[in-house]
Amino acid sequence: MNQTEILMMKKLSVSKKILVLALSAVCLLSSRAQTSAPDIVTVVKLTGIGWFSRMEQGVNQFMALPSANGRKTVQTGPTRADSAQQVAIVQAAIDQGAKAVTVVPLDPPALEATFKAAIAKGVKVVTHEAESQRYTHVNLEAFQNPEYGARLNERLAKCMGGEGKWTVFVGTISSQSHVQWADGGIDNARKHHPKMQLVDPKTESINDAQRAYIKAKEILRKYPDIKGFQGGSSADVLGIGRAIQEMGLQNQTCVFGTGMPSEAGALLLTGAIDGVALWDPKDAGLVMNRIAAMLIDGKPITDGVDLEVVGYRKVRVRKGPGVGVNVTGEAFVDIDKSNFKQFSF
Repeated sequence: MNQTEILMMKKLSVSKKILVLALSAVCLLSSRAQTSAPDIVTVVKLTGIGWFSRMEQGVNQFMALPSANGRKTVQTGPTRADSAQQVAIVQAAIDQGAKAVTVVPLDPPALEATFKAAIAKGVKVVTHEAESQRYTHVNLEAFQNPEYGARLNERLAKCMGGEGKWTVFVGTISSQSHVQWADGGIDNARKHHPKMQLVDPKTESINDAQRAYIKAKEILRKYPDIKGFQGGSSADVLGIGRAIQEMGLQNQTCVFGTGMPSEAGALLLTGAIDGVALWDPKDAGLVMNRIAAMLIDGKPITDGVDLEVVGYRKVRVRKGPGVGVNVTGEAFVDIDKSNFKQFSF
């Protein structure tokens, strides 16, 4: 077999894998819809991790509220961080007659054509963590993303004494919010802490704590004097913290990033993680579904509207880059070992 034939075989193998993943995604949504055809389908980046399990609580909570008007909702998503699988799930929801889809995109550009077709069919589209999405009626952000990254970085800088080598992780380069957080942190350090030296920026964890662990160990070997890590994905601090703890570097390093209190708690207590921040994904799930219901009912999403959840009581509404608007709340939560036990998630 020559080189061209080998390349063609590899391409065919990849295509088959994508097809299998897409079919699996459709079957997953179909099985959930058999007993209860949903009006609103929430599609997350990845099922089976704490962040999106918490979001599902908000989706389910919304269904019980009077404002749901008896509508049925469901949350689903890919079983691994794969944009083709996520697109297939969104398309399946549309094909099965969902009145609205609320989506946390893995790769916003990959969903544009699907969303455009959905809007043309009258389906309401709500996104989260995707400010650049053009074909969405409403994109929801818990806060101004660069500000969130700067806020994390300021905590990191204080821990580092304002100097030394540091790095920043993202779930994926295509995750717009993660990149905005990273850039917000980088800008903050450059403007306010010139003695902080950035190395190997925007390492991708693929939203996988094991991969974050492996990458953190590589960076620690490459830069044995590194002092700071800033994480984007909720999986990042878990992998980084595990690497720090195994190497006994709790007192020499500072680790801050997005994280769940319940997942990060043990490492916060040992000092392997110094602090996490987040917005409650349960609240985001509830608010996304509330917005979807408002759109279905023809209610306007206007500047200052009260979405009836703490952090989203008086949201900022601005024109988005495409057909819809960006809605921004103020839902910051800063957590360290002194207060993480106050949170139940």
